[in-house]
Amino acid sequence: MAKSISPDKGKSVSWYFAEKLTGWQQELGTQLHEIVLEIYPEAKHGIKWAQPVYETKEGPFCFMKGAKKHLTFGFWRGIELDDPQGKLEGSGEKMRHLKIKSLQELDTALITGYLRQAVALNAEKGNPTQKD
Repeated sequence: MAKSISPDKGKSVSWYFAEKLTGWQQELGTQLHEIVLEIYPEAKHGIKWAQPVYETKEGPFCFMKGAKKHLTFGFWRGIELDDPQGKLEGSGEKMRHLKIKSLQELDTALITGYLRQAVALNAEKGNPTQKD
């Protein structure tokens, strides 16, 4: 079976914000992008799996994706993140995400904490997309 390739692969995160997000989601996406790059300026970013993905040499650590009424901001090793407030959602084996429904819901300190943990876990355990 031939491997399928996303038609958006290789496009920029800015392209995604302009073409796939509207209104407040564009602003929220831009703010999240700036938060990630402020903490990890060396992070590579681009469109993978039809969504903006951020990664270090140890692999991807976070992603975002627009939805009708929210913007998803997620983490590959989300199940392993310390989440005392129980904000992360999801039911898979590894990934967890936040559903941010407005600009007012953006909690920079919370997201910064998750980002630091996610990158540290990748540094310790390796690429989360690789089979164990």
